[in-house]
Amino acid sequence: MPTAPQTTDELYEALQANQRRPYGRTRTVTAEELVDAAERFEETLPLVRALLELQEAYTYGSEPRKSPVAFARLLTLFDEQPDVFDENLRHLVFWRFKWVAAALRALPEIPLTSLRQWLTEMRERYEKAGLGLQPYYGQAYRLAAHVGEDEALAFELWAGRTRTRLSDCEACEIGERALYHLAAGDDERALGTWEPVLAGKESCQEEPARSIAHALLPLLRAGHTDRARELHLAGYRGCRRNPSMPGEVGRHLEFCALTGNEARGLELLAENRNLFDEVDSPLELLDFLTGVEVLLRRVEQLGHGELPAAGFPGRTWTVSGLRAEVHGRADDLAARFDARNGTTAHTERRSTRLDRAPLLEALELTLRTRHLDEVVPGAPVVAPAARTAPDLSEPLPELIARARALDERGHPDARACWTELRTRVTARGYTHPDDPAVGPLARLRADLLADEASRLGERDDFTGAAALYEEAAGLYDDAGTPAHAALARAHALLATAEIPPRTSAPAGSGTTPRGPADGPDDTPAEVAALTAAHAAMVRLHAESPGLAPYQEARLLRLRATALGLRLQASGSDGHVAAVLDEVGLLHDFATRHDVTGQIAGALILRASTFALSGDLPAAVAETDALLDRLNAHGPAWHLPRALGLRARLRLGAQDAEGAHADLGEALRLAADWPADAVDTARLHGDLAEACLRLGRPDEALRHLTRSAELNLRRGDRFDAYCAYSNAATLSLDLGRVEDCIALLDSLLAEPDVAAGEPNDRLVAQLRLTRARALRAGEDLKAATAEFLALAAESAGWDDDPGSHAVIAAETAVLLAEADEFDRAREAADQALAAHARDPRHEALSNCLRELARLQARQQGADGLAGALAFLADAGRVADGARTAGYEAHGRSLDSALAYEYGRVHAYADAYEEALAALEKALALLGEPGPESDRAGEWAECVRFAAAMEGIYLERPAPALARLDAAVSRLTALGHTDETEPLTSLADRLRDEG
Repeated sequence: MPTAPQTTDELYEALQANQRRPYGRTRTVTAEELVDAAERFEETLPLVRALLELQEAYTYGSEPRKSPVAFARLLTLFDEQPDVFDENLRHLVFWRFKWVAAALRALPEIPLTSLRQWLTEMRERYEKAGLGLQPYYGQAYRLAAHVGEDEALAFELWAGRTRTRLSDCEACEIGERALYHLAAGDDERALGTWEPVLAGKESCQEEPARSIAHALLPLLRAGHTDRARELHLAGYRGCRRNPSMPGEVGRHLEFCALTGNEARGLELLAENRNLFDEVDSPLELLDFLTGVEVLLRRVEQLGHGELPAAGFPGRTWTVSGLRAEVHGRADDLAARFDARNGTTAHTERRSTRLDRAPLLEALELTLRTRHLDEVVPGAPVVAPAARTAPDLSEPLPELIARARALDERGHPDARACWTELRTRVTARGYTHPDDPAVGPLARLRADLLADEASRLGERDDFTGAAALYEEAAGLYDDAGTPAHAALARAHALLATAEIPPRTSAPAGSGTTPRGPADGPDDTPAEVAALTAAHAAMVRLHAESPGLAPYQEARLLRLRATALGLRLQASGSDGHVAAVLDEVGLLHDFATRHDVTGQIAGALILRASTFALSGDLPAAVAETDALLDRLNAHGPAWHLPRALGLRARLRLGAQDAEGAHADLGEALRLAADWPADAVDTARLHGDLAEACLRLGRPDEALRHLTRSAELNLRRGDRFDAYCAYSNAATLSLDLGRVEDCIALLDSLLAEPDVAAGEPNDRLVAQLRLTRARALRAGEDLKAATAEFLALAAESAGWDDDPGSHAVIAAETAVLLAEADEFDRAREAADQALAAHARDPRHEALSNCLRELARLQARQQGADGLAGALAFLADAGRVADGARTAGYEAHGRSLDSALAYEYGRVHAYADAYEEALAALEKALALLGEPGPESDRAGEWAECVRFAAAMEGIYLERPAPALARLDAAVSRLTALGHTDETEPLTSLADRLRDEG
């Protein structure tokens, strides 16, 4: 705390600020400092309030040893100066007897007699104060359940009594009753008791998160797997990293371990590593460590004991090492509690949990299903076998010969051969064969470098690819194979040209790089680089005699590819002919020499060129011809790509059904080949788009996540995160809020994402989607915090002010929902300033209208001026949109604004002004027609205007006339659904008249 409060007002403000902090060390230390500050005042009340805050911080910060000490000071003040305590403070003192009882139970060093003495004092004080004893019996039951003796009697003495003002909340008591039935082995009764809490009908600060954690396994045992999954996602978010709920976190880890989600369990364990250090409650720590051990034990049983695991601070842990440490500590804690209690209850309960067998072999918990093989950051992920892998057991000379022969044909199995050869060559003691057919080691090393460079190029690491190709070319020269060297240098030229030019724009800005490399004729650097690369390849081709046909065809393919990429970068019609000419050379040469793979490559390039030039019919015709040839002559591994190309063309022609069929067939054929070779990830991504166009969002979601998984497997993390980002957005659109949040939490926890490495704007997009999901899930505090952080960061995006405008506008709405209208106004002004630089007409108009509605609804006439100011801003946005010729995707900005003027005036009881605004909205909308998609909006305006007129202005006759005319109009046009609210209002007006 920078400066101690000098007045009681400053102290109370500091206490309120501290209460807004999450529980943990920061809040606790501040509370301690505020108690010290309060002791300097002559008045007792500030100290009372500071001690109450300190005890709360200790209780929910998992420091049970200190909570009773703070309460003892409070109780002394209560006894010595009872007049200081008003009714509310008196209630808090008696309430917190229960907190002390819970704290003492959590400490095995406190004798059982001391626990019972405390309960006796609680009972005596309640009786003396004339308070009901149900809360006392509740604590007596909890002690009996903790000890493991006489639970049934204690339960009946508590559960059968009438609740009082000092009873635990309904949600907490439901949870306790359910746990009693669960301990008795009655899952069905426990779940029935829990239902109001699990359904969200009863809740409090800790519920339903606490009950959810305990209900997960009973739900599985009862066969309610879908509900268990949903509650796991929602409940975990309510307790993660919370030092007052480590036991609940442990239950979620146990749930993961018993449902085939061990990798997710390790991920959640890492996210909660703070609990190893912050939990000072032995009882909560025992519960947490037991859940941790269930998870680690299962991972070890699956043969992954060497995996890293997050554990106690001060050292790194493997799964096996941490399990041994956790086992010893938890056993010791259980034994200490049992020794204190004189029973074996805690040891037996712990053994029961540890001995449970998995309840399900696999339960898909999140959109990002992970396996233990994927846990090590940066480690290559082994893809599941979808085809028969080539036999690589042959002697080295034969394997080298096969790899080169397959590589000449462009066969996908060449890559597996190179991978095996790389393993053998880098092994200790490797001896290169003295075989003229194999050639020198330099050539083999060059082959391996060229293969590695190709992989880097596929992941868009063009700098690395160019360097490896150049190194390979040098080794080919050393090996006396100049033709191979020439081809490697051609690859290096293309890779170098594809390196993004340097630009001052931030990463992820979406702008075309135009840095110092741009030519004097304003040619973009990328276009200039590709033009130069093509010219250099032509010279290299002319200077390289002795190329084998497959090598010359490949060099021609590289030349055509360079010009194709130039066309893609420039979009210039003037670049089309050059590409087609090069493709023609490639096709003629490959046909003459029967280089089958390059014939197909030429046809793919030609079809792609027509597509880039906008000639879709020609592109489709070329693709059809390509598919006919591939089906007749091969090579078969080109079929999935060709089908994918035709599918994209069909999507461009709005033929989603045809695209869906092509992509389904492409994926069927792709199963015969390595995923990298046929770009299966892109096929899934394109199929997701086709599914969305066909109105199949759930199917689209599956393909998006599959695309992301495949991109991760091949090391393309940026494309993987993009696909996951799209999946998160789609899941949010589908109302699967918890799925969305769980997916994004998993992604944002990745080390490279946390460091902003893939792309700072991509990471910001992930956070923005998560903030929107938090808002949709009604976690407004967390959503507002994230939006505020994003708004502050995006304010510096000089290259993208439009995104800042949208983020700041959404932030303003969240602040308004929290009644912070001054801060909302500031955020809206930031949004408007950014909008002036990069307009976002519809988003700004929607947010400004919502801000006006919120202020008028929450402040009535007092908020009218502020609400009208927001609407005036929305009017200027609408004027700007009209001037720019912008057409809104949703409601007309002008009619929506007029409607909002009506609603705002209605909230302020200005009914005549409201009616006038609604009349304007109706005029702007015009009467609906038979096919009008505005019928619902028009009917709502009519209903609202009639309500103003008939109810609030007490003019029922014109209101009824308005309604009857509208009903007749809508009925005649076939919009019968829209008439129901109108007829309902008309009936009400007639009844009241």
